[in-house]
Amino acid sequence: MILVLGGTTEGRVAAKVLDESGAAYWYSTRGELQDIQLAHGIRLTGGMEVHEMEAFCHEHDIRLLVDAAHPFAEALHRNVVKLASSMGIPVIRYDRIYPPHDHDLVWCRDYEDAMQQLGKHGITRLLALTGVNTITKLKPYWQGHECWFRILHREESLEKVQKEGFPDDHLVYYEQDDTTNLIERLQPQAIITKESGTSGGFIEKIEATRAAGVKAFVVMRPDYPSLPGVTIEHVNGPYGLRRAVERLVPEFYPLHSGLTTGTCATAAAIAATRRLLTGETPPQVPVILPDGETIHVAVQFGENYAAVIKVSGDDPDVTNGIEIRASVEESDTFEIHGGEGVGRFTVPGFDYPPGEPAINKAPRQMMRDNIKENVSITISVPQGAAIARRTFNPRLGIEGGISIIGVSGIVKPFSEEAFIGSIRKCMQVAQASGSDRVVINSGGKSERFVKALYPDLPQQAFVEYGNYIGETLKIASELDIKNVTLGVMLGKAVKLAAGNLDTHSRHTTMDKAFISQMLHEAGIDIDLSDLTLARELWDRIPQEKLQDFATVVITHCTRHCTPLLPNGHLTLLLITDTGTIYSVSKANHKNSSSI
Repeated sequence: MILVLGGTTEGRVAAKVLDESGAAYWYSTRGELQDIQLAHGIRLTGGMEVHEMEAFCHEHDIRLLVDAAHPFAEALHRNVVKLASSMGIPVIRYDRIYPPHDHDLVWCRDYEDAMQQLGKHGITRLLALTGVNTITKLKPYWQGHECWFRILHREESLEKVQKEGFPDDHLVYYEQDDTTNLIERLQPQAIITKESGTSGGFIEKIEATRAAGVKAFVVMRPDYPSLPGVTIEHVNGPYGLRRAVERLVPEFYPLHSGLTTGTCATAAAIAATRRLLTGETPPQVPVILPDGETIHVAVQFGENYAAVIKVSGDDPDVTNGIEIRASVEESDTFEIHGGEGVGRFTVPGFDYPPGEPAINKAPRQMMRDNIKENVSITISVPQGAAIARRTFNPRLGIEGGISIIGVSGIVKPFSEEAFIGSIRKCMQVAQASGSDRVVINSGGKSERFVKALYPDLPQQAFVEYGNYIGETLKIASELDIKNVTLGVMLGKAVKLAAGNLDTHSRHTTMDKAFISQMLHEAGIDIDLSDLTLARELWDRIPQEKLQDFATVVITHCTRHCTPLLPNGHLTLLLITDTGTIYSVSKANHKNSSSI
């Protein structure tokens, strides 16, 4: 069993990651205020001392602790590490992503140091965004200066305020004003906040203070405790969490995740750059993924290159076990080249023109985000040319080797049965959230665009269908979900429009003849003989005819989907790679929605 100490945004994400396994786990919070739906987790509320936690872990055979509590929950962190030490249980510390320590901010070690810094800077009018529990810690300051505290408007918080004697007329509430409005209304000389990370709204607070020209004082997060002999894995995102769980409790997930070729190439490039510039040859390197989190990837070194052995996990992949190399030279600019075994684009329609190495946009951006120096990187795959013949690359117009690809950086494997089971659980959670609508999407990218159309829906109302559109709609019907929005991008949409309710490339490919038929229905006449990817159509179709084409595609998709939701209402949205959203209801509008 796994015990999660949650109650934060990270706790929610941890629950979602663990729910993917289909196995039971415990999710503990001190209070009952966090609204969270668990597909397989067992909710546990109430604070526990170390001896109580130890008894609980013995009783329930806890083999792993996931500490996803707030970064300033110091007492809890100490208890977790003490518990891990006494019982020999490993800990995963699921922390937040923290922006760098910018020099225009005043960084404070603790609240004592903060009050000293406020005095040195002559701050007599302060807005405190540090929460109700810090009223006590900052009492020596607010007793002698004008100070406002922003708190949650709830009985527990108001009782703490009354106990400390803080004046009611200097309270402001999260529910009423954002930071920008508060600064404009109260005109403080400075704000004080905690280093709460990206999920704690830190960036938004600092941007508001900079825009208003006021000073920002930041109380730094405390170091996470450690004890000799205690295994503590630090992660700051969902992929790193899953990889750590797979390593520490291998049987928890029936299938294990892997790395994309893009992540492997990036890790090799980072390692080669480090050796070039510092002479270091570490056994692993940190890699920042596209979602901002950092994972660590094992690397090897050859005579003039660094390499990563690609591990695909339990996802069936012909590239599993291959070696991906990077060699790096000093340069006046940042350059990426393709070497032996990396294919080249031979037709238009990809991220880069014909002749360019088949290293997609996301991996190139990963390399740029991770490597700040100007260097010339050459990616090579010694087995690439032979392996490429067993892929779709020749059919797509990529010749001479494999592609370096990957949008998220991680390969999450699912058997068909397990994936559909996961969809069912997510749909049940969405229904339990009380939302009057469930929004189903192919993945994180389309979900991000569609979320802007439904800002008031809870996170649980958004469900990924992967390729299983038909199965997801059938589940919605079985659960009697009345309103479903289906977001789909063009690559899957042209398959769905032809009646393929499972859009995986193993089962169906793009049908150019049917696409030509839809173009004819929309009154569009263009040559498709060299069409490689469906998304190229957004650039080939005249701007004034895009809505007509979208309407035809949506109409065909709807014809196949609506019978699967006989007692509900389906809204179908067609999404471009840049976030433009088309719907039939917009057919009479001049412009579609651009998010």
